[in-house]
Parts: sequence; structure tokens; C-alpha cells
Amino acid sequence: MLELGKDNFEEKVLNSEGTVLVDFWSDSCDLCLELMPDVEELAEEYGDKVKFAKLNIKGNRRLAISQKVLGLPSIVLYEDGEKTEHLTGDDLEVEDIEEAIKERI
Repeated sequence: MLELGKDNFEEKVLNSEGTVLVDFWSDSCDLCLELMPDVEELAEEYGDKVKFAKLNIKGNRRLAISQKVLGLPSIVLYEDGEKTEHLTGDDLEVEDIEEAIKERI
């Protein structure tokens, strides 16, 4: 999975063609850390069709807010640089993420 930050977000996500999934997370978000291995498994399974990336909001809070990420965990899907889906909340499950991916491939 690609590690994102303010230095490469625009290039790797907003100026990218195709589908990009960004996992916004934080060390202090237990559910984020719980979901991460599952998201990494999805990256292995669908990585040839979707670009997977993650962004630790620590040090990137302004960037997260600019993308309307106000709660964690947040999984955001982009199509050709445009935000198309934002999955978030305490009840976010890996199945929800996989379903959103399958709708795009």
C-alpha cells in the first residue's frame, strides 16, 4: 500500500487515473488499526484493479479536513481524481469496503 502525505497526495490521488482507495487512519483510532489488516488483504486481492493508499492524519490534519474527512475510520474512493464515495463510522466493516470496490471494477 502506498503511504500518502501532504507531499504526494495530489500527485498520487487527485492527479491519478482510475480508482484510488485511501484509508485515512490514526494511531489513536482502534477501529482503524483493527481494519488495517483487512484493507491490506483487499489491496492484495484487488490491487491490480484499484490503487490502494493510506494516510495517517497525524501531521496531515489539514489535508484530511480538505477532503471532508472529519471522523475515523474513513475509507474514501476516488475515480480519476474525483471523490466518489466516503465510507466512515464506528460500524464500518470490511464487507462494506469490498462492496464499494466491487461496484467500481
